[in-house]
Amino acid sequence: MISRNLKLAIILLVVGTITAYVVLVAIPTQMVKRSYEAAKTLGEDFKKAFQFIPEITVEHTIVLNQQTPVLELAVLSQNFGHTYTWTNTWLNSTKQIFITGTFEAKVGFDLRKKFSIELIDDKAYVTLPEPTLLSIESKGDITYRDENGYWNWVETDDRTKATNAFIKDARAYATHAAFVKDARSKMEEQIKVLLKPYAEEVIIRYSHALEIPAR
Repeated sequence: MISRNLKLAIILLVVGTITAYVVLVAIPTQMVKRSYEAAKTLGEDFKKAFQFIPEITVEHTIVLNQQTPVLELAVLSQNFGHTYTWTNTWLNSTKQIFITGTFEAKVGFDLRKKFSIELIDDKAYVTLPEPTLLSIESKGDITYRDENGYWNWVETDDRTKATNAFIKDARAYATHAAFVKDARSKMEEQIKVLLKPYAEEVIIRYSHALEIPAR
């Protein structure tokens, strides 16, 4: 017959083995599974909100690759007025065209650059490119005022040259305008709202990442 002490030892061994399996295998596996499922749900949340899925990493393992059916993500639209003076001088005689008009600027993110989320413990590390001016479009209200020189008069093709220079100058202004930074704040707010169910702390970083290789 098996002695009482041996029975006790066998029971303790079995209990210890089961406990070790639960602690070392079953629980971590369940936690990882839940983390992966949460990452996939997060990817769907981003797809619904922004029409793209960022790269999502859980504990240093990539769960979802970045999927970008669109190349640009516009998060802010801003109207602004602009003025410009085009000049041309010939034989010390200067002609000028004064131009004013309104533009609509769209600011957002170039999704050809890396946009990723890394979930580690209770923190979410978000890496994304700096916001940029995506486009500007005239509102169709451009006005001109011509000023002729003494013998250097404004001609028809001068309007075309002036308009091209006006649009180029408006783009240069918009590229460094304050509303480009506003897009950063707006995006950060939206990201934090989306990540609230998945992380206690959200850390957002900006980078000048290389473009994503075409697949």
